[in-house]
Amino acid sequence: MIRAVLLALLALSFAAPAGAATLDQMAGQMIIVGFKGDDVNDASVKAIRDEIAAGTLGGLMYLKPNVKSLAAVKAMNAAFRAASPDLPPFLTLDQEGGAVERLTKDVGFNELPNAQTIAADNTPAQAEAIYAKMAKGIADEGFTVNFGPIADLNINPDNPIIGKYGRSFSKDGKTVTAYDEAFITAHHDAGLLTALKHFPGHGSSTADSHEGFVDISKTWDPVELGPYRSLFANGYDDFVMVGHLYNKAYAGDGSVKLPASLSPEWIGGVLRGQLKFAGVVISDDLEMGAIRKQFDLHDTIVRAVDAGIDVLLFSNTAAYDPQLQDKIRDVLVSEAKADPAFEQKIEASYERIVAMKGRIGK
Repeated sequence: MIRAVLLALLALSFAAPAGAATLDQMAGQMIIVGFKGDDVNDASVKAIRDEIAAGTLGGLMYLKPNVKSLAAVKAMNAAFRAASPDLPPFLTLDQEGGAVERLTKDVGFNELPNAQTIAADNTPAQAEAIYAKMAKGIADEGFTVNFGPIADLNINPDNPIIGKYGRSFSKDGKTVTAYDEAFITAHHDAGLLTALKHFPGHGSSTADSHEGFVDISKTWDPVELGPYRSLFANGYDDFVMVGHLYNKAYAGDGSVKLPASLSPEWIGGVLRGQLKFAGVVISDDLEMGAIRKQFDLHDTIVRAVDAGIDVLLFSNTAAYDPQLQDKIRDVLVSEAKADPAFEQKIEASYERIVAMKGRIGK
């Protein structure tokens, strides 16, 4: 309890009022993008560093091509963090274990089994010790956010993106919650932020949102909200990553098939309303097939913010664009100038982001 109060006070002291930042900066803090480069001296890396220094880019997403060595990663992250020490960037990666790891044995990082194996072979306390070693290694390389743990239930073992790779701890919600807590605690102890994923639940689906449209209307079960409800009740307020999962019961009037990541019903109604989540809402990669094949860039950005997304995640892998973050920011700024209600959403997201960044390393 004392630690929670201290962290809250630190976040409040760190947070600047929206009026202290320009609209460009507020919009920029809502953006995390993938980038090209694997060395601190690369021109592309220097350009990204300058945007971070200007406050017009919120963070970066590392993929395997960015990792040529642990030393190179550490040098890049040190440069990114030095560019904005008072408002540190979200330096992110997916390091779950198993098939989803950006830091691998090829560069000298200790790989872990997938979540299913961890839960089968270890108690939650033992899992926490295992994840503590991983989290320390991630923090030592200068990262600030690990996109995990998986909160999905293994309802469909034939699921092509969760069940197939053993990414879920269990089909039982209480078991998933216990191992999620172990993962989160280990990362918090290392000064890292985490992201529960993939709200409202990808474990029952029969398709992969990386590839295209995923309809969970007939497979999704409210029990899939169990880990979120329990973790929020215990004070979890890092990121929740919202998946590109369509459920006709939560898609407005049905005129547009809105996935959860673009759905006010899911984010405002369920996540913020029913479940009382108070942290930062981040989209899953908005270049996945489930989004890219259905919506253009402008429509994606506007619908995501209107739905309640605080941070827009773009891997920048569909067709690499070194100006992608500028294009995203331009859409946000132009919409804000045209619509005061949209601007207020940007300001609210900015304040949540700044407060969260005040907890990095604490």
